Amino acid sequence: MNNSYSDAYKAAGVDITAGYKAVDLMKQHIARTMNEHVLTGGGFAGALELDLTGINKPVLVTGTDGVGTKLKLAFEMNKHNTIGIDCVAMCVNDVICRGARPILFLDYIATGRNVPERIADIVEGVAEGCVQAGAALIGGETAEMPGFYPDDEYDVAGFTVGVVDKDKMTDRRKVREGDILIALPSSGVHSNGFSLVRKIISDHDLKLGDYVDEFSATLGETLLTPTKIYAREVNRLMENIEIHSIAHITGGAYYEKLPRSLADGISAKISRKDIKVLPVFDYLQKTAGLSDREMFNVFNMGIGMIFTVAKEDADRTLAILKDMGDEPYVIGETVKSDEGTIIC
Repeated sequence: MNNSYSDAYKAAGVDITAGYKAVDLMKQHIARTMNEHVLTGGGFAGALELDLTGINKPVLVTGTDGVGTKLKLAFEMNKHNTIGIDCVAMCVNDVICRGARPILFLDYIATGRNVPERIADIVEGVAEGCVQAGAALIGGETAEMPGFYPDDEYDVAGFTVGVVDKDKMTDRRKVREGDILIALPSSGVHSNGFSLVRKIISDHDLKLGDYVDEFSATLGETLLTPTKIYAREVNRLMENIEIHSIAHITGGAYYEKLPRSLADGISAKISRKDIKVLPVFDYLQKTAGLSDREMFNVFNMGIGMIFTVAKEDADRTLAILKDMGDEPYVIGETVKSDEGTIIC
């Protein structure tokens, strides 16, 4: 490894030795995600032995995503060790909507210049996200692309695989009139809507370093709060409750994402007053003068996941989540309608 270097390639903007240093620095973080099912001894591909205990008809569920323009805030604040959590969350939170248990994750980091310490910080966040999700980080790629990305910028994407028993999968066709909608709070803006957030910041000359009393933190710290990962909660519920469907509230939010989890001819009727809107959304709405419709169409407004369960399972669902330390609450029910989402 130490004999691998190229002066010509370095002159072209790609430092091979910096890549090796980045790998060495990230090893400690990757090690945190390893478990007894990871198979070593390869070198070009990750391998994981499937644990199918209690699963009669295994189905693999996949998801891929990135972080989006939230990265711009990380660049400006020079804080890179949490953005990887967002990357994992955006992939994992989709996969668990089918009731799957995340088992592995792959990351891809592309940058204009390989700064090993910065790459290691990014992977630190990815590893933390994997630990929270219960997934092994069994592979990844760092691409140094001078002239394609600015030297101090990068992009992060991820891919995850989960497994679920076919007979226990969530299915929107199970949703019936009178089902109960149960919400789990978000940790903040999560990782969607940041193009609008950044426009609000620019239009109103806001500073990321400004302390905001409503947040008890700076604007930048609040906006950079990592996306919450809900794998633990879904895993527990799948063992105890028949969840009809799950909606991950991201881009498109209530008017696009929630209807995607409902049966044809069924709509979600949500009580606006029951939604526990986080202060950051009140701040953004007041600053920009946006309508409720705009806010609920773009942002999660304080809710990261919505579970649809039968009325007779609602109390038990709430009790299980509360026992795990969460703060779930009922936001509405399903009704016969073709409107998709009704907020009243």
